[in-house]
Amino acid sequence: MQRLQKNSSAVLLAAAFLGSSAIVPVGFGPLSATVAEAAVARSIVVRGNERIEEETVLSYLTIRPGQSYGAGDVDESLKALFATGLFADVKITPQGSSVVVTVSENPMINRVSFEGNKKLNDDALKTVVRSSERAMLTRAKVQSDVQNLLEAYRRSGRYGASVEPKIIDRANNRVDLVFEIDEGAKTGVERISFIGNDSFSDSRLQDVIRTRETGLLGWLRTTDTYDPDRLAADQELLRQYYFKKGYADFRILSATAELDRETNVFYVTFTVDEGEKYTISDVEVVSSLSDVDPESLRGVVRTDAGDTFNSLRVEQSVEDLTVRVAEGGYAFAQVRPRASRDYDNKTISLTYYIEEGPRAYVERINIVGNDRTREYVLRREFDLAEGDAFNRALLDKAERRLKNLGFFEKVSVTTSQGSAPDRVVVNVNVEEKATGEVSFGIGYSTTDGVIGDVSISEKNFLGRGQYVKIGVGGGTDTQSYEFSFREPFFLGRRIGFDLDLYRKVTEENDYRDYDEDKIGGGFGFTLPLKEEELTLRLGYEIYQTDISDPASPGATGLADCAVNPDLSPAICDSLGKRLTSAISYKLAYNTLDNNLNPSDGFYATFGQEFAGVGGDSFYLKTTAEARAYRELLPDFGLVGKLAIQGGHITGLGDERLRVSEQFMMGGTMVRGFENSGIGPRDSVGDDAIGGQMFFAATAEGTFPFPVIPKEFGLSGAVFADAGSLWDADDDLENIVNTNGGQVVSDDFALRASVGAGIRWQSPFGPLRADFAWPLMKEDSDKTQVFRLSGGTRF
Repeated sequence: MQRLQKNSSAVLLAAAFLGSSAIVPVGFGPLSATVAEAAVARSIVVRGNERIEEETVLSYLTIRPGQSYGAGDVDESLKALFATGLFADVKITPQGSSVVVTVSENPMINRVSFEGNKKLNDDALKTVVRSSERAMLTRAKVQSDVQNLLEAYRRSGRYGASVEPKIIDRANNRVDLVFEIDEGAKTGVERISFIGNDSFSDSRLQDVIRTRETGLLGWLRTTDTYDPDRLAADQELLRQYYFKKGYADFRILSATAELDRETNVFYVTFTVDEGEKYTISDVEVVSSLSDVDPESLRGVVRTDAGDTFNSLRVEQSVEDLTVRVAEGGYAFAQVRPRASRDYDNKTISLTYYIEEGPRAYVERINIVGNDRTREYVLRREFDLAEGDAFNRALLDKAERRLKNLGFFEKVSVTTSQGSAPDRVVVNVNVEEKATGEVSFGIGYSTTDGVIGDVSISEKNFLGRGQYVKIGVGGGTDTQSYEFSFREPFFLGRRIGFDLDLYRKVTEENDYRDYDEDKIGGGFGFTLPLKEEELTLRLGYEIYQTDISDPASPGATGLADCAVNPDLSPAICDSLGKRLTSAISYKLAYNTLDNNLNPSDGFYATFGQEFAGVGGDSFYLKTTAEARAYRELLPDFGLVGKLAIQGGHITGLGDERLRVSEQFMMGGTMVRGFENSGIGPRDSVGDDAIGGQMFFAATAEGTFPFPVIPKEFGLSGAVFADAGSLWDADDDLENIVNTNGGQVVSDDFALRASVGAGIRWQSPFGPLRADFAWPLMKEDSDKTQVFRLSGGTRF
């Protein structure tokens, strides 16, 4: 036994003396190295390299000719060579006084391809992987590519996807890299739940967020899949919704998404703490700047005592106060809102503190991600530029403007330290989205029958932020052509410029006994008077109207109209071509939360049009409209609407009005009546001749159907309409009376109707059906109980 122990010790000592070692790092294959401790490398020989220069291999070694080396040097050299990703195998062995480095180069990628992918095309997947053609193949990079591909599929809503890389050998140490993909089924959101919500139901909060539950129409949308970025955006949408509804203490405690791998669905749960709902008890403006009078700024504030607390109004007030004070010479002034809560009475006292802020300047504005949109389109949305005083409120305002453009999927505006303590760098990161649309429309209405249109529109034309639309349409009795152009920043200023060219041909139908061909165009300038809320549009329009009698195509006046005794003399008087040249202005006030589908806010307009700048028409037309929306029962989605509109037109000088210039009223203003079914009418020809004055009012409530799933997009409406059209032009009335006719319903007489309707936001476009029953009408009025309209866009 002692002899055996001695022999074993001798072997260990010998091994230690010779410094034998074996190293097998991670790679595509095994490797080894045997060196002698304290040996001297007289020379270094590189073998096995084909494409890689010998000098490149030697540059990564820590072993140098003429210097001693040990096991540590061999280990460091091996690690350095493998870290390059150029080699599949490396061996370092001593041979006499030389060190031999034997390498096996990684193969060159000849081609990268994908198989089995349908939902994501090859171009999209190639942007995800790092492996590329004519690059070295490495295991680490391939494994990273697999994970990146899986993440891309997860973001597209396919958590069951699998990816398997395949390597196909080619000649001359080249390989094809093939990713075999099983995309799997779409991983939908089975259920969205809310915990802690007492003031608003789950269904109401589901309408606030963008993520949707998978339903019958899930194949038409992508928002019913789990996306972590969308979930984060949903949390912000919930906060904004509660803050705008008065819940200043609202918090999201957690937002989780649990994946059930067996059924391949997600369960999303938001846990919230609503807090109390507050109203504003009082509002005060306090200034530490000696030359700023707080009382003079109270008119700028958008929050009033007695209102429900609204964080958006507070933010807008801060921005407006900041701009007003800056205009007074305080470029560095800051406005800080402070809220003092009265928990017992559930009120908030708001104080806006105006004080001198730190003197910091904008060093530069970096914009990233605008591959298509011109940089100046983004920069003009900022009220500050390089060299200006830095102000956070103006930065937040610019971010909101960029989001409202509709050009970008995501917008992020952040700041970083500049080259000096008083310098700030503004970083703008955007992700562009498609802004063009090729649309085909088809629909039906009880007025015009089958109608259709084709249009091409672009909201960001050539990346300049301009809107362009070209469209043609037609139906059983109509044809239309249009061209529209919008420039939101005319001559570099926040002044909108619009240009429209159009032609509309309307033939004789059940609602009119004549043909009309209208061709013209116009332009206008829109000036902001109070940010985005109050605007003034100044416009000019010129158009030619050609009214003809189908029974006598060449008729140009009353004397030529005897061929058609059923046509009103008032219309006969309007036969022929007439040129109208008019200037106009319109004031618009808009606080709607959504212009297309509003649920809260107020909209009002007042405008006048003067015709007589050349041409054949001479009149002054005045119109006004007001609409108010409010959520009556938020939990049930009931939105109330009150609307009123009216107008007056009068001929100027000795010129009389024509039928085409007067107001017409019918099914669009007071439902339950035909188009042009209300107002002055010729008793002989039974033709509507219009009136100089009108008014209409509507009370309406819209709500989603409680039983039918939301995926169907069905909602209902109940309404009550009232209105009247009266006072035809005296000269026009005399023409009728002196030519064997009589104008009836020329006095003010109230018409009223009640009804119910169905709205369907179908996959094929919006459809609308209204049933209305006239409660008050005149004997000569034309009624219409059912009205259908709608269309589609592909």
